[in-house]
Amino acid sequence: MTAQLAGLLQGLEDSALASAIRQSTWLYPFLEIVHILGIVLLVGAAFLFDLRLLGLSKKLPVPELASHLLPWSRRGLYLIVPSGVLLFSTNAMALAADTVFHIKLIGLVVGGINAGLFHRYLLSSAPEWPHGHTPRAAKAVAICSVVVWMVVIACGRLLAY
Repeated sequence: MTAQLAGLLQGLEDSALASAIRQSTWLYPFLEIVHILGIVLLVGAAFLFDLRLLGLSKKLPVPELASHLLPWSRRGLYLIVPSGVLLFSTNAMALAADTVFHIKLIGLVVGGINAGLFHRYLLSSAPEWPHGHTPRAAKAVAICSVVVWMVVIACGRLLAY
């Protein structure tokens, strides 16, 4: 870690907001609850959608299911990002040096790229898919999604101990 990055992380950790979160009886647990609620929304909706892509509930049209579930994933992201940044700020130096945290961040990036590729290249052609048939590429995206989110969740839990 460069001295400049270390200084930035230490400044974040020493900030009044990070100190207030660490010292509060209820603020840190509240942020954890918000973070977990966001994970439930994001990953729960994504898993349900991934299961459809993997062949379950074939009678549900993919575009309609996407328009119903994926906004919930986005709402989960709106909870996860700010709560995650605030939680990170309370222990920035240690987390930045933790390999498990690095794996979690890589997983988040891979998950975002995976979702972006699906939305950019596959979802728009979903109405043309034969009824109940999902292309292999969409199934591969779904498998990647399930694995990546399981890794991210596992890393998050490991960081808590």
